[in-house]
Amino acid sequence: MSLEQNKSIVLQAYESFDLGDIEKGRAFVAPDITGCVMGNNKLFGADAFFKYTLMMRAAFPDGRHTFSDVIAENDLVVTRGTFSGTYSGEIMGIPPTGKQVTFSVIHIDRVMNGKIVEHWGQGDTMALMQQLDVVPKY
Repeated sequence: MSLEQNKSIVLQAYESFDLGDIEKGRAFVAPDITGCVMGNNKLFGADAFFKYTLMMRAAFPDGRHTFSDVIAENDLVVTRGTFSGTYSGEIMGIPPTGKQVTFSVIHIDRVMNGKIVEHWGQGDTMALMQQLDVVPKY
């Protein structure tokens, strides 16, 4: 697939997740996807990937990715931007606050045969915790 096709697959996947359309998202994710999210949480398989996606969706039901950069090389697509949403459900043992948050994210996705086969995502967890008043702002 071309670099532009790989970018399109990744962006369509994020759009479907942001809209809460997991079934549409399945069209872009390989059944045997692997990855790492939120620190060092490993994911193995589409079911684990979508369980994580649904957990994030429950915590931030109006969550949206906004990407400043989308860079592709070979079979990798790197996205850099922000994730914003209203914290409406528990995550990491932190009760919902109803606060609007925005934090930086960087994702690296590997696309093979039209499907995302690897996902590596990192978010600025410290900024999130500061916005939720879990840790002090410096």
